[in-house]
Amino acid sequence: MHKDVKEILFSEEQLKERVAQIAAQIDRDYAGKELMLVSVLRGSFIFMADLVRAITVPCKVDFMAVSSYGSGTVSSGQVQITKDLSEDITGRHLLVVEDILDSGNTLSYLLEVLRARKPASIRLCTLLDKPERRVKPVHLDYTGFTIPDAFVVGYGLDYDEYYRNLPYIGVLRPSVYGGEE
Repeated sequence: MHKDVKEILFSEEQLKERVAQIAAQIDRDYAGKELMLVSVLRGSFIFMADLVRAITVPCKVDFMAVSSYGSGTVSSGQVQITKDLSEDITGRHLLVVEDILDSGNTLSYLLEVLRARKPASIRLCTLLDKPERRVKPVHLDYTGFTIPDAFVVGYGLDYDEYYRNLPYIGVLRPSVYGGEE
């Protein structure tokens, strides 16, 4: 798998350090409140696990799965919920945890669905922000890193369900998914 990575953008150590910084900010912002973190599967599961272990305020976790990619590298724009929350979120402080904000289509749709369920508040935390590809405006409260318009894998992010287990975030060689080097 490592040979398929063109370059490493963020090392395991850089990821660990940034997650700790984000968790410290979340602790400050949610002091005295109970928090529910909602992981958007599958890409955010590693980030979410590291983040929740670094957060010290009382929190619960839940999971949603949404899809707009299929097995390709570009969002289809059609979003569907494939796994919904297990708990009622009415009156709760939600922190939606996502791996990457790209076009904004998926998160825009998801936030609209969650707001309709009447939580006390909703904030958004994404590990990676790719603003060059934004189609819909989405407000980010916590961001790990801003990245260029490249297809990235590792630390939970995949291509066709592979590469999630890489301990770093790297740019996938275009030749792997049919692009030009």
